Amino acid sequence: MSTINEIKSTFAQLIAAPSISALEAQDDMSNKAVIELLHNWFTDLGMSCQAQVVADSRNKHNFVASFGSGKGGLLLAGHTDTVPFDDGLWNQNPFQLIEKNDRWYGLGACDMKGFFALVLAALKELPMDKFKRPLHILASADEETTMNGAKEFAAAKSISPNYAIIGEPTSLKPVYMHKGHFTQGIKIIGRSGHSSDPAKGINAIEIMHLVTGQLLKLKQHLADNYRENAFSVPYPTMNFGHIHGGDAANRICGCCDLHIDLRPLPGLSLEDLELMVTRYLAPVSSQYPGCISVAPLYPGSESFDGNKDSSWSQLVAQLSNNEPEVVNYATEAPYIKQLGCQTLVLGPGSIEQAHQPDEFLDLHYIEQTKALLKNIIYHACIK
Repeated sequence: MSTINEIKSTFAQLIAAPSISALEAQDDMSNKAVIELLHNWFTDLGMSCQAQVVADSRNKHNFVASFGSGKGGLLLAGHTDTVPFDDGLWNQNPFQLIEKNDRWYGLGACDMKGFFALVLAALKELPMDKFKRPLHILASADEETTMNGAKEFAAAKSISPNYAIIGEPTSLKPVYMHKGHFTQGIKIIGRSGHSSDPAKGINAIEIMHLVTGQLLKLKQHLADNYRENAFSVPYPTMNFGHIHGGDAANRICGCCDLHIDLRPLPGLSLEDLELMVTRYLAPVSSQYPGCISVAPLYPGSESFDGNKDSSWSQLVAQLSNNEPEVVNYATEAPYIKQLGCQTLVLGPGSIEQAHQPDEFLDLHYIEQTKALLKNIIYHACIK
């Protein structure tokens, strides 16, 4: 049996091992300390464990623990990294597990280091010698930035499970579909000059005005032509998140930047979306050749489309006592699905806690999640 104090200890050790992912090198951290903890714990259970460096990362590793061999079985997947934190907004040390108000506070308690602690607790209470099909545990790198860990693991196809659960915080509701995420940075380079003679310059803000007009047409096109009513926002969205241009009222603006966020539905790939942006901006690019450049701000993530009515979705819905649902945020699911497995996102805690100061996991999830994981593993690997 895994006591609550034992589970709390594993939570605390995971939270005390910083593994922040950031695009900026000065804020980025290796996940090696988290990997070492998982390696020790799952090796002690008799699982075969290995870690592998992720290409194009700053000393990041994927970790895989397996019990049994061959095809089929179950993959339990999650990410080892966390987002950065704002020290001024936290009321306690984000790397120390604090218990109060029937909650465990700490960076990663909910999103999503705690999932691994609960997988460990569930396995300690299962007869692993009775397994008929393999169990795999994936702890990936850089989910919060590039998703390169999951992408690389999926491309390698080193395992071929029948089923997968990704333990993101879904309040233990099985998620079978979600949108993707794509960002673009649009830069206008004009020609500055004195404002008393605007014709001698090229005003980047005026060009950006034309660009935003075209993007608004694309925004309407997406809303009119793509729809999935299962989502609370049933169409692809576009958000103008950041704009900056110019430096003084009496200078012709020579440079202007716009950052946009797009959330495609399943069936609309990131490549297609990028081509749409280029096509809608083409008239402005032709009018001002060489002035407009467009590039992703950081790697995007594809949308995920599972099957609500599959046997796996219905079984997990029955075991969790929650109907399969869709969400608007992105996960590693589209890449895990490439392994050929029926994939769901399901884990303890609320997504409302993810990326928030004073992140916490309600204690009522502890026993509930452990029991559900035991049931899921039983049906996938033992029954």
